[in-house]
Amino acid sequence: MASHSHHTDEFGHTGEIPKAQTKGIWKTFFILCALTAVEFAFAFMMDPGTLRNSIFIILTLFKAFYIVGEFMHLKHEVKSLIWTVLVPTVLLVWLLVALLVEGTFYGESVFNYFK
Repeated sequence: MASHSHHTDEFGHTGEIPKAQTKGIWKTFFILCALTAVEFAFAFMMDPGTLRNSIFIILTLFKAFYIVGEFMHLKHEVKSLIWTVLVPTVLLVWLLVALLVEGTFYGESVFNYFK
């Protein structure tokens, strides 16, 4: 039997372990931590109202998109795949807002009609 100095597994990979990506992990951690701190600051330091809720929702959506891009690796995909995911999401949000607005209008008009 011949001894081999270089062994590979069945897929042709060497037994080398890749370097840790701790720098990227810590960067992601601090970005999400900062966004969460800003969200808490707006949530607890502003008076309740539409402006506070709007800022809070925008920051939450920004954090959600960052999480999807980072942890689901969507930011490394081709633009057509990103648009394939983004456009239906935006249309779904638009549909929900439109249904809430129309439902409120319908409810108020029926309530006022029978009043």
